[in-house]
Amino acid sequence: MSVTEIEAAISRLSATKLQELMEWFEDHYNHLWEQQIEADLESGKLDKIFAEVEAEINSGSVEPL
Repeated sequence: MSVTEIEAAISRLSATKLQELMEWFEDHYNHLWEQQIEADLESGKLDKIFAEVEAEINSGSVEPL
């Protein structure tokens, strides 16, 4: 199925069905995002950022919210 066919099918949805699709899409997108974050954590991609944050906290340059 092409993107054009998907767009056409979506345009024919009722408001209720469109809302259901939007909720599913948001959940699906969030799930993909969480998978990416987990992969980045496991690969060490975020280690440098965490180290910088920890250094700022330890130096006292960050105030708690």
